[in-house]
Amino acid sequence: MSQGIIITLILIGIALLAVEVFVIPGFGVSGILGMASLITGIFLVTDSLLEGLMFTVGALTVLGIIIYLSFRLPRTRRLWKRFSLSTRQTAKEGYVAPKPQYEMYLGQVGISLTQLRPAGTGSFDGVKLDVVTEGGYIGLGTAIKIIGVEGTRIIVREEK
Repeated sequence: MSQGIIITLILIGIALLAVEVFVIPGFGVSGILGMASLITGIFLVTDSLLEGLMFTVGALTVLGIIIYLSFRLPRTRRLWKRFSLSTRQTAKEGYVAPKPQYEMYLGQVGISLTQLRPAGTGSFDGVKLDVVTEGGYIGLGTAIKIIGVEGTRIIVREEK
Protein backbone atom coordinates (compact mmCIF):
# COMPACT_ATOMS: atom_id res chain seq x y z
CA MET A 1 0.00 0.00 0.00
CA SER A 2 1.30 3.50 -0.70
CA GLN A 3 2.94 5.53 2.01
CA GLY A 4 0.54 8.43 1.47
CA ILE A 5 -2.48 6.32 2.45
CA ILE A 6 -0.70 4.96 5.54
CA ILE A 7 0.36 8.44 6.69
CA THR A 8 -3.16 9.73 6.03
CA LEU A 9 -4.69 6.92 8.11
CA ILE A 10 -2.35 7.63 11.02
CA LEU A 11 -2.95 11.39 10.86
CA ILE A 12 -6.73 10.89 10.65
CA GLY A 13 -6.53 8.55 13.64
CA ILE A 14 -4.58 11.11 15.68
CA ALA A 15 -6.95 13.91 14.66
CA LEU A 16 -10.04 11.88 15.56
CA LEU A 17 -8.56 10.97 18.94
CA ALA A 18 -7.71 14.62 19.56
CA VAL A 19 -11.30 15.58 18.70
CA GLU A 20 -12.52 12.93 21.12
CA VAL A 21 -10.26 14.12 23.93
CA PHE A 22 -10.51 17.91 23.53
CA VAL A 23 -13.84 18.59 21.77
CA ILE A 24 -16.34 15.78 22.32
CA PRO A 25 -16.41 14.42 25.88
CA GLY A 26 -16.72 10.70 26.52
CA PHE A 27 -15.78 7.66 24.43
CA GLY A 28 -17.83 7.85 21.28
CA VAL A 29 -17.77 7.31 17.56
CA SER A 30 -14.82 9.58 16.82
CA GLY A 31 -12.71 7.82 19.46
CA ILE A 32 -13.50 4.37 18.08
CA LEU A 33 -12.89 5.49 14.50
CA GLY A 34 -9.65 7.19 15.55
CA MET A 35 -8.38 4.06 17.30
CA ALA A 36 -9.36 1.90 14.33
CA SER A 37 -7.67 4.23 11.86
CA LEU A 38 -4.52 4.46 13.97
CA ILE A 39 -4.28 0.69 14.50
CA THR A 40 -4.89 0.05 10.79
CA GLY A 41 -2.12 2.51 9.91
CA ILE A 42 0.23 0.80 12.37
CA PHE A 43 -0.52 -2.63 10.91
CA LEU A 44 0.09 -1.35 7.37
CA VAL A 45 3.46 0.15 8.35
CA THR A 46 4.82 -3.10 9.75
CA ASP A 47 6.04 -5.95 7.58
CA SER A 48 4.33 -8.81 9.36
CA LEU A 49 1.16 -9.39 11.34
CA LEU A 50 3.11 -10.40 14.45
CA GLU A 51 5.21 -7.25 14.36
CA GLY A 52 2.11 -5.05 14.02
CA LEU A 53 0.38 -6.91 16.83
CA MET A 54 3.40 -6.51 19.14
CA PHE A 55 3.66 -2.80 18.37
CA THR A 56 -0.07 -2.29 18.97
CA VAL A 57 0.00 -4.25 22.24
CA GLY A 58 3.02 -2.24 23.38
CA ALA A 59 1.34 1.06 22.54
CA LEU A 60 -1.88 0.04 24.30
CA THR A 61 0.13 -1.12 27.34
CA VAL A 62 1.90 2.24 27.58
CA LEU A 63 -1.46 4.02 27.17
CA GLY A 64 -2.96 1.84 29.90
CA ILE A 65 -0.07 2.58 32.27
CA ILE A 66 -0.46 6.32 31.65
CA ILE A 67 -4.21 6.14 32.33
CA TYR A 68 -3.64 4.05 35.47
CA LEU A 69 -1.02 6.46 36.82
CA SER A 70 -3.19 9.49 36.08
CA PHE A 71 -5.84 8.03 38.41
CA ARG A 72 -3.42 6.55 40.95
CA LEU A 73 -0.93 9.39 41.51
CA PRO A 74 -3.38 11.91 43.02
CA ARG A 75 -4.16 9.35 45.74
CA THR A 76 -0.55 9.09 46.89
CA ARG A 77 -0.59 12.37 48.78
CA ARG A 78 1.41 11.12 51.73
CA LEU A 79 4.32 10.30 49.44
CA TRP A 80 4.15 13.65 47.63
CA LYS A 81 3.93 15.60 50.91
CA ARG A 82 7.45 14.45 51.71
CA PHE A 83 8.74 16.06 48.54
CA SER A 84 6.68 19.25 48.45
CA LEU A 85 6.56 22.46 50.43
CA SER A 86 3.66 22.29 52.86
CA THR A 87 3.35 25.97 53.73
CA ARG A 88 2.66 28.90 51.50
CA GLN A 89 5.05 31.77 51.51
CA THR A 90 3.91 35.21 50.44
CA ALA A 91 6.13 38.08 49.44
CA LYS A 92 5.58 39.74 52.81
CA GLU A 93 6.75 36.67 54.73
CA GLY A 94 9.70 35.83 52.51
CA TYR A 95 13.16 37.29 52.59
CA VAL A 96 13.38 40.86 51.40
CA ALA A 97 16.81 42.33 50.90
CA PRO A 98 17.37 45.47 52.93
CA LYS A 99 17.28 48.62 50.86
CA PRO A 100 20.51 50.56 51.00
CA GLN A 101 20.27 53.81 52.90
CA TYR A 102 21.91 56.65 51.00
CA GLU A 103 20.52 59.53 53.06
CA MET A 104 23.76 59.64 55.08
CA TYR A 105 25.58 60.82 51.94
CA LEU A 106 23.34 63.90 51.52
CA GLY A 107 25.44 67.06 51.20
CA GLN A 108 28.73 65.20 50.70
CA VAL A 109 31.13 66.38 48.02
CA GLY A 110 32.98 63.92 45.83
CA ILE A 111 34.53 63.46 42.39
CA SER A 112 32.91 62.05 39.25
CA LEU A 113 34.73 58.89 38.20
CA THR A 114 32.96 58.80 34.83
CA GLN A 115 31.29 61.33 32.60
CA LEU A 116 27.81 61.96 33.96
CA ARG A 117 25.41 62.26 31.04
CA PRO A 118 23.29 62.27 33.13
CA ALA A 119 24.12 58.97 34.87
CA GLY A 120 27.50 57.67 35.94
CA THR A 121 29.71 56.90 38.92
CA GLY A 122 31.05 59.16 41.62
CA SER A 123 33.45 58.66 44.53
CA PHE A 124 32.55 59.99 47.96
CA ASP A 125 35.17 59.44 50.68
CA GLY A 126 36.45 56.40 48.80
CA VAL A 127 32.96 54.89 48.29
CA LYS A 128 31.85 54.44 44.67
CA LEU A 129 28.18 55.25 44.08
CA ASP A 130 25.96 55.26 41.01
CA VAL A 131 24.71 58.81 40.63
CA VAL A 132 22.42 60.85 38.36
CA THR A 133 22.65 64.54 37.58
CA GLU A 134 19.71 66.91 37.58
CA GLY A 135 19.71 66.57 33.81
CA GLY A 136 22.90 68.21 32.63
CA TYR A 137 26.31 66.92 31.56
CA ILE A 138 29.18 66.78 34.07
CA GLY A 139 32.68 65.88 32.91
CA LEU A 140 35.12 63.32 34.29
CA GLY A 141 37.00 64.37 37.44
CA THR A 142 34.61 67.20 38.30
CA ALA A 143 33.68 67.95 41.90
CA ILE A 144 30.06 66.92 42.56
CA LYS A 145 27.73 67.31 45.51
CA ILE A 146 24.84 65.00 46.50
CA ILE A 147 21.71 67.16 46.63
CA GLY A 148 19.00 64.51 46.85
CA VAL A 149 18.22 60.86 47.46
CA GLU A 150 15.07 59.19 46.11
CA GLY A 151 15.11 55.53 47.12
CA THR A 152 18.25 54.14 45.49
CA ARG A 153 18.62 57.10 43.15
CA ILE A 154 21.34 59.57 44.16
CA ILE A 155 21.01 62.99 42.57
CA VAL A 156 24.09 65.20 42.20
CA ARG A 157 25.04 68.58 40.82
CA GLU A 158 28.37 70.14 39.95
CA GLU A 159 30.05 71.71 43.00
CA LYS A 160 31.27 75.22 42.26
